[in-house]
Amino acid sequence: MTDTAKTVALVTGANKGLGRETVRRLAGAGWRVFLAARDHERGTRAAGELAGEGLDVEFVQLDVTSDDSVAAALKEVAGRVGHLDVLINNAGVGGPRLDPPEMGADLLRTLYEVNVFGPVRVTHAFIPLLRESARPRIVMVSSGLASLTNASDTTRPESAFLAMDYASSKSALNMIMSQYARGLPGFKVNAADPGFPATDMNHHTGVHTVTEASDVIIRLASLDEDGPTGGFFTDAGPIPW
Repeated sequence: MTDTAKTVALVTGANKGLGRETVRRLAGAGWRVFLAARDHERGTRAAGELAGEGLDVEFVQLDVTSDDSVAAALKEVAGRVGHLDVLINNAGVGGPRLDPPEMGADLLRTLYEVNVFGPVRVTHAFIPLLRESARPRIVMVSSGLASLTNASDTTRPESAFLAMDYASSKSALNMIMSQYARGLPGFKVNAADPGFPATDMNHHTGVHTVTEASDVIIRLASLDEDGPTGGFFTDAGPIPW
């Protein structure tokens, strides 16, 4: 497979955990993948390790909270490839475990800068490069905690989990995904619920491996022209909003 024939993807927040595993699996399928991360040293190391396994992985420094960083990353990627087929907005952070009455606007603002404004900033910048693809796809990595339906169902565990900052940021991200899906004809834009993977964010208390959690991301990144758009999915299928 030549470089020009390869599917090209970019994954944010990809120097470790779920993002790194997503990069590894996509590159293992023969894709050319840009591993994007804020930390230059960690990102370079992760990309180098994967490239050392014979995978087509390249590092690009990208801080989703910085307009200048995103613009520089776009310029770098566009200088290496003529199009981008898949953008995976994986970068995200969790907030402090505070009860809702204790959560102030400043804490929300800090988390929203990464989890909400970050994906918008990156998507807005990379849309022109995605338009050069014959089959552009965008995946927003969301969370089951984003579902208002499940949060209001007292029989479900989501209803007992109080995380006003994180959960609301992912609910917002789902609506942003829906707006992009309707505003970008010809694109496949969807949100993924990866479950509860064991990562640094939850101190490795999650019940899923990063490989299991990445299944839905890989599936949505690989959609063909008959695939869905504007949906919220686990690997088992759509989930209620």
